Amino acid sequence: MSSPQIVWLRRDLRMADQPAIHAAAKAGPVIPVYVLDDERAGDHAYGGASKVWLHHSLDNLGRSLGSRRSQIVLRKGDAPQVLAAVAHEVGAGCIHAIRHYEPWWKEAEDELKDALGDACKLRLYDGNYLLPPGSVTTGSGDPYKIYTPFSKAMLEVMPPRDVISEPETISSPDSWPESDELADWNLLPTKPDWAGGIRDFWEFGEAAAHERLEWWTDEVADYDEGRNLPSQDITSRLSPHLHWGEISPAQVWHKLKDKRSQGWQTFAKEIIWRDYAQNVIDQFPDYPRESYRDYDERTLWRNPNAGHLIEQDLECWQRGMTGYPIVDAGMRQLWQTGWIHNRVRMICASFLVKHLLIDWRHGEQWYWDCLVDADYGNNGVNWQWISGTGVDSNMFSRIMAPLSQSEKFDAADYIRTYVPELADLDDDCIHDPPDAQRGEYPAKMIGHREARERALEAYRASKP
Repeated sequence: MSSPQIVWLRRDLRMADQPAIHAAAKAGPVIPVYVLDDERAGDHAYGGASKVWLHHSLDNLGRSLGSRRSQIVLRKGDAPQVLAAVAHEVGAGCIHAIRHYEPWWKEAEDELKDALGDACKLRLYDGNYLLPPGSVTTGSGDPYKIYTPFSKAMLEVMPPRDVISEPETISSPDSWPESDELADWNLLPTKPDWAGGIRDFWEFGEAAAHERLEWWTDEVADYDEGRNLPSQDITSRLSPHLHWGEISPAQVWHKLKDKRSQGWQTFAKEIIWRDYAQNVIDQFPDYPRESYRDYDERTLWRNPNAGHLIEQDLECWQRGMTGYPIVDAGMRQLWQTGWIHNRVRMICASFLVKHLLIDWRHGEQWYWDCLVDADYGNNGVNWQWISGTGVDSNMFSRIMAPLSQSEKFDAADYIRTYVPELADLDDDCIHDPPDAQRGEYPAKMIGHREARERALEAYRASKP
């Protein structure tokens, strides 16, 4: 019998269009291994919401493998050391894995090659993005830094590679290495169990991802306008499935590529944005931690670590108690469901960095902990875009007006869902309730005009 083949699983938790599983299944008995390496990512170790999704996604993939008389070997610890030890234990001939571009995973891949030596090979495959980062370049051969020309170049070479089918057979080894029990990892909250809203809002796993895509094929035509309407929520909600690799962007693209609607064209560019974000962190590994543009951070930002009142402002934003209904609805949706509607996600982020003048990194970290689709590249690139500090970003002076945005995009029912203390207000006043009708709902932390003037003054002072 051929030597065992290890599949190193990370954010690629699917059977179909999974190049590492496909290659391993052709080469010999397959041992899928997932290593929970909490230390390597530092301040970007999985947040609470991500752990909830990870638990359910691993459980679903384990059931799928179980139906084939296979399983996932679960281990905790330093990923390269654990994988090298398992490879030595089972006499593996090769470890197969899909490439990841977070800096800690790129470092781990290099360390694993060294740890394996000549005894076992490491083979890396592309599969989590439309194209490998760095493969689409400018005329001079340099990687793109700006989204629009990157997107145009990507569209010129689409569609992506063909989808790889699920292996027809997966052989198991004669004996399995020991595995942790998923429940013993305590990824799910218990005291208290705050994840009920996440469980109610989502279905997890590969099958759920494809069910969502099937639904989306009939809805995508309305996406161009519908994506801005939180009360209707005409969005795919595929982002966590894509992030965790329960479905691949190639599968999504091929399913929708024959659509001719403006909605599909807009959605296609958002799939390309995922690739763009990976290209950015491939060039600038610390991008979600460090501003790209030069400015005086001490002048621009109010630091929550430097004053009790500023810390309170950050906490009011986190809890959805700013006095701006559309912002508070978004922040409460985030806490309850692990997700925010895309238009509202931008409004909430803009409010933090421009109305409250709080450093975008505090927002990045909160979203990282609370989002089920928290992605190192996407999250960092989006925050630097909204804060005006990124390599390609919105101008800082463009300050979103949450009250007019709420009315323009008809967010009344969305507000009623997530800010129930305002549920009895009519559409005319729910976006900006008069003081007499707010009841226990808080007053605005700061007026929009005052916030705008303060932000522009701080921005002018921060410029070199």
